[in-house]
Amino acid sequence: MDSKDISTLEKMATTLRFLCADMVQEANSGHPGVAMGLADVAVVLSQHVRLNPKNPKWLGRDRLVFSGGHASALVYALLHLWGFDLSLEDLKAFRQLHSLTPGHPEYKHTAGIEVTTGPLGQGFANAIGFAIAGKMAQDLLGQAFSHKVYCLCGDGDLQEGVSYESASLAGHLGLDNLIVLYDSNAITIEGDIHLAFSENVRLRFEAQGWAVLECQGHDFLDIDKALNTAKSSDKPTLIIAHTTIGKGALELEGSAKTHGAPLGAEVLKKAKEAVGWDHPPFYIPEEVALNFRMQRGEAQEKLWEQALSPEIKEKIAHLQAKDFSQVAYPAFELGQKCATRASNGAILNAISQAYLGFVGGSADLAPSNNTRLKEGGDFLKGVCGRNLHFGIREHAMGAICNGISNHGLFVPFCATFFVFSDYLSPSLRLSALMQNQVYYIFTHDSIGVGEDGATHQPIEQLSHLRAIPHFEVYRPMDAHENVLCWQVALKRGKSAAFVLSRQDLEVASTASLEQVQRGGYVLQKSTKSIQISLLASGSEVVPCLKALALLEAQGIGAQVVSVPCFDLLLQQESEYLNTLLVGAVLAVEASRGLEWFRLADGVLGMESFGCSGKGGFV
Repeated sequence: MDSKDISTLEKMATTLRFLCADMVQEANSGHPGVAMGLADVAVVLSQHVRLNPKNPKWLGRDRLVFSGGHASALVYALLHLWGFDLSLEDLKAFRQLHSLTPGHPEYKHTAGIEVTTGPLGQGFANAIGFAIAGKMAQDLLGQAFSHKVYCLCGDGDLQEGVSYESASLAGHLGLDNLIVLYDSNAITIEGDIHLAFSENVRLRFEAQGWAVLECQGHDFLDIDKALNTAKSSDKPTLIIAHTTIGKGALELEGSAKTHGAPLGAEVLKKAKEAVGWDHPPFYIPEEVALNFRMQRGEAQEKLWEQALSPEIKEKIAHLQAKDFSQVAYPAFELGQKCATRASNGAILNAISQAYLGFVGGSADLAPSNNTRLKEGGDFLKGVCGRNLHFGIREHAMGAICNGISNHGLFVPFCATFFVFSDYLSPSLRLSALMQNQVYYIFTHDSIGVGEDGATHQPIEQLSHLRAIPHFEVYRPMDAHENVLCWQVALKRGKSAAFVLSRQDLEVASTASLEQVQRGGYVLQKSTKSIQISLLASGSEVVPCLKALALLEAQGIGAQVVSVPCFDLLLQQESEYLNTLLVGAVLAVEASRGLEWFRLADGVLGMESFGCSGKGGFV
């Protein structure tokens, strides 16, 4: 860059800085400090990142993740300036109801947003997922998919535990397509970062196998040099950009007061005067708009498209179609005994045979979760198999799978014991919010786990997952119902959890796909007038069948309703529900079960944590 370039970049940064401040001031809400502090970094990054605003879903694009989602003013301002479908009027509606510029970036809501961020650390781990998916795509489809993943994060992201887990895995895997720009401004909400954080971040990341660079975050040449070096690194790279929060905000510059509140009209006015910015709010000089506009993206995509062979295009079509209609599902016979975790393993392998983009793994529990894809190979450093080894890193595992899903070419699954689903809670919630496609497999689903005791026996987790909006939880009663649950879930194409048994369960269902699609159905009923309906899922259904026989022997008419998906059942029309909820209604489940009171008169469930003992005594 020559002096003319620097002058141009300074004007671009000033425009961006005050555009963000104007947005927050207009909304009287938001986070101006990080946006103003990162403006110089963002201007230089604009010269490096490969995007096509005319086609935000171009598969060959770089992926850009803003892990600190509170920097949304910066995100939206950049998208507008780059040429995405986000108008100046949208910027003026920042943080207003139903606007395209909500308080934190939301996937599928605003063009150009790759992933929903806000809970700190999640975006950092999402970026690792994008990088893994990028490596898989490159292995399957060639060098045309050798794109980069850029992630902007802050002090808060690096304090969250999920960043430790995911950074460890990224370094171990040698993800050289990943570049993280760390906004090191030494300020958090409570004040100076040293109140709670004093570790040597450089040494931490170097110990985890990363390349670490440092730059002055307000020196365009230094930032550019760091980015160029990172792009040729053979490791994931962390660029520590030393910045000043609220850069340009006069007496508020470097203050925690700029983190989450507008600068105020008077301070903003004086700040503009101090640099000779004599323009009304939301002003963008024409030459600045032209320099920001990412016109090169359209040409880059055309060249990329021309380089694809017919064979590669066919593979891309296969991956994008996410067509599961040709899966040859395993069959299970009535009376056969099989844990649903075991039948699930056979189902996963059947799916992977039909669809090349089905990938996933476990938190070091694949032999117990039955999640290994037998012909999938392993994803290791320099090797791109379909079996992911997350290690004992549940927090990162869920967030990484969200990144893999949002990449666009793969359908991921991940697995652990059900009681440890708590570790994935933020990722589960974001998955539901984004309406992406991730399958969460949770085995060892009840007190039937037995000898491992209360620490490994899930009680409240089922109610928690069912409480998540737009998220479906499948708890099949047997292997046959498990197959049908997968058919329903894959057809619906949204994130879901499969809650599966450790212990063998007798195949007793002859359900149809239509019945399971409704979430619940009458499995068996007396010929007598029905006086009581027993509702259950999973391992509690067959005991209910035995109870039915006892009730019939006493002359009491009863029916057993299997409910493999409580969420889908709630969506059914009242006429159908009335056929299931006949007489007195008792829900039976080895969990807390409070949600059942929406349907049942009573619940036979768990009132305490489990105990250590053989599962057969349950």
